[in-house]
Amino acid sequence: MRIEDTNIKKFIATSDVISLLNMSCGFLSVICSLNSKFELAALLMIFAIMFDSVDGWVARKTNRQDTLGFGKNIDSLSDAISFGLAPAIFVYATINTTTTAIEPIVILVSLLIVICGVLRLTRYNVIADLIKTKDFIGFPIPGIAFILATYYLSGLYNIYIALILSIIVSLIMVSTIIYPKFDNVPILAISVILIFLLILPFKIVLLSVNIPALLLLLFCLYYLIINLIKHYTHHTN
Repeated sequence: MRIEDTNIKKFIATSDVISLLNMSCGFLSVICSLNSKFELAALLMIFAIMFDSVDGWVARKTNRQDTLGFGKNIDSLSDAISFGLAPAIFVYATINTTTTAIEPIVILVSLLIVICGVLRLTRYNVIADLIKTKDFIGFPIPGIAFILATYYLSGLYNIYIALILSIIVSLIMVSTIIYPKFDNVPILAISVILIFLLILPFKIVLLSVNIPALLLLLFCLYYLIINLIKHYTHHTN
């Protein structure tokens, strides 16, 4: 390859721009967390997930030719920021501004999110062409951002539960538990509607609980737990 062939214009495609939008939302979420704008930080993580969910689809629809793996790398690097760094900073900032007594624990949990996220993404890149499966090995990394964001937006956010969830989800991300790609069309349609309701200027609240956020959180927790149960049920039989 010649130096002239490394012009960035020769590498980047439409799907990569969408990956960069994912990354941008993650970065802006970090900025918002550092400035205690937690609701916006949570929404930005959800926006990042939305961009991440369509970049692969766009690549397929545009017949992206990516023999060098540029798209795969930019997707993973973007995910590391949006679903590794952003939720880690979110956890640290929300809890650190509430109480400083457990700050060392919060730092370690935040670091665990980043470490497991990077390990999860790196493993995926290494085995992607070696293992023929459409399913996820380990809990998909956007899930931790989705759980934390919807948990906070629900109005039920508790710092200790957030820490426990962060530890559990981080460890499951690097496990070998199989998580099938979610293709239940009715549930996906309902989820899209709930996300739309969540980002509207007005809130749908009952007894101080944001209903769309709570339902999205429950959907994700169900996906997390039911496949965990299936895995251990299968291995004990």
